[in-house]
Amino acid sequence: MRAVLVLYFKYFLKWDDDLATSIYHVFVALCYLTPILGAIVADSWLGKFKTIIYLSVVYAIGQVTMAVSAVHDITDTDRDGTPNNMTFHVALSMLGLFLIALGTGGIKPCVAAFGGDQFNDNQEKQRRTFFSVFYLCINGGSLLSTIITPILRAQTCGIFAQEKCYSLAFGVPAALMVVALLVFISGSGMYYKAEPEGNIMLDVCKCIGFAIKNRYRHRSKRYPKKQHWMDWAEAKYSKLLIAQIKMVLRVLFLYIPLPMFWTLFDQKGSRWTLQATNMDGNFGLLVIQPDQMQTVNPILILTLVPIMDSLIYPLIKKCGLDFTPLKRMTVGMLMAAIAFVCAALVQIQIDTTLPTFPSSSQSQVKLLNMGSNPVSVKLPGNDALTLPAAQASAEFFTFEAENISVSIGNVAKNISLAYGARQTLLIPSNISEEWILSDGLTSKPQEGNNAIRFINGMNTTVNVSTSAANFGLIEPSYYSNYSNIKNGKILFEISILNGSQSCEYSKEFGYGSSYTFFIPSTLDFGPTCQESITAAEDIKPNSISMALQIPQYFFITVGEVMFSVTGLAFSYSQAPSNMKAVLQAGWLFTVAIGNFIVLIVAELAKLPKQWAEYVLFASLLVAVCIIFSIMAYFYTYIDPTEIEAQFKKTDDDDEDEDDDDDKKKTEVEMVKRDSDASHNDSDDDSDEERQTKI
Repeated sequence: MRAVLVLYFKYFLKWDDDLATSIYHVFVALCYLTPILGAIVADSWLGKFKTIIYLSVVYAIGQVTMAVSAVHDITDTDRDGTPNNMTFHVALSMLGLFLIALGTGGIKPCVAAFGGDQFNDNQEKQRRTFFSVFYLCINGGSLLSTIITPILRAQTCGIFAQEKCYSLAFGVPAALMVVALLVFISGSGMYYKAEPEGNIMLDVCKCIGFAIKNRYRHRSKRYPKKQHWMDWAEAKYSKLLIAQIKMVLRVLFLYIPLPMFWTLFDQKGSRWTLQATNMDGNFGLLVIQPDQMQTVNPILILTLVPIMDSLIYPLIKKCGLDFTPLKRMTVGMLMAAIAFVCAALVQIQIDTTLPTFPSSSQSQVKLLNMGSNPVSVKLPGNDALTLPAAQASAEFFTFEAENISVSIGNVAKNISLAYGARQTLLIPSNISEEWILSDGLTSKPQEGNNAIRFINGMNTTVNVSTSAANFGLIEPSYYSNYSNIKNGKILFEISILNGSQSCEYSKEFGYGSSYTFFIPSTLDFGPTCQESITAAEDIKPNSISMALQIPQYFFITVGEVMFSVTGLAFSYSQAPSNMKAVLQAGWLFTVAIGNFIVLIVAELAKLPKQWAEYVLFASLLVAVCIIFSIMAYFYTYIDPTEIEAQFKKTDDDDEDEDDDDDKKKTEVEMVKRDSDASHNDSDDDSDEERQTKI
């Protein structure tokens, strides 16, 4: 669902790139914050099975809500394909996203753990096989979804107007989620359902809270200092638990710089997808949608993980290099920074192909000679320009003034332009007649479409039609509205009003272009119709191939393998076995914080160029990487099992000493009682006899 989410924000809800990016990352952050809540609910209250059931229902309801929010016909009262009450769709989609975040967060920490619960201690091999299949399914699902969901989105659907089918892209995952839930419930009788035993995260938080509170109480200098601030919890908690928390805190301290990696990594679903919308997805035999480029990530993951584990790491070890886990994570962060440098270079190339639109204090105009003879046009601040018959000027002219004087021969006219607009000045064959200004586009066509319009230079009304769009009747010396055309070869039929004459015109379209086609007064409805019509390119098509994004996806995936996979393995190796959930919560929390950082930068930085934002993120990660490398240099690797064993042995020794002390105390008390009894019973005994008895 995330694969198409940022495009849904931009094209359906009509949000700008910054707002779409911000809300996307807020959603992702919530998806990584709620697992902490889900783990606490499962371990302390409902148990894993019920938590999965209840929150999967919430998950499915959220997905259905998203599908309903994407049905434009609900509020499309004028039946033009655009919702008239956008507030309704925004509110419904935000509710759906919240429910999805709650649902996915609830089941994320439970599903894998519940599967692991189904195996006994003597079934370790089967448990490993289960987890292998489980994570294979996750990556397979990621791969299939990033291929199929964009295809569903690209379909057109609607009752009154055919638009991109985001409701189908959200509805199919909703239906599959319901099916998956029913299948899961049907196996209820076969599952082992462990009872909730309390959540270790709560115990850790209580212990840390008590240590801080106790330290604050004893902040006076008269109290002796402790070796570690957690030692202030010894008054209530065991030394073993305190030692385990100390080990976890050492790892969590290393987590502090990690959110910046996720800040860059998760932008492949937002900024990089938006970048791909201005690129050419034609790979010859294959046409890639902008949101399908994310497919490169799971493909590379499935390829690189075994290569790194079985080839790269062993090769580095044979070279005698000590490539520790923290060093791998550092290199992974650098790989992510390199990926964003690549993205910046690609963006610079894209920017060279983008048109320069007028600012709010500028206006732009293009000239079109509708006559059958060349004309010489003089514009303010420009040399005289000769326009051939039935031709347009190659470029738009930019003016700071709102009113300009245009001269053709002895005729000069004052033309009132509109600030912030692109316009085309239609110069009639008889220059003494009215000159018409037609408004053009001030942004590239959305979703890779091509914006097309026709100008009729004939003395009679013409009809232009195609299977992809209907331009309708065009009056003499006038123009049609823009219509969106998909890429590929399109055939247009041009006919005069009574239909007695017609001809066909065809053109191959790319992605994201805009054309104005001029039908001259001298149009031949015969075989030369194709050559008679003039095509003026107002906005160039996307010419930078999406293949240029592959290097940045490669580097970010290498970074993910070296950073994420290694980071989790390192964290688990440095923490006690009963503290894995705490580290998992901390790791997910870094992902959430990383997405919030994107939100902050996208809203506050407001850099004029997108490539500059990419460079900013890369620079921030390099700076954080240097800090992390310094922290890693001073980190000492430990063996949690050995430390735990030492504390357990100490506790056992203390218990034995306590038992010996209790035994000795009991013997003394028994002797004392005997002595007192003898003293009372033998008051007449001699001192010598009493001493003997004692």
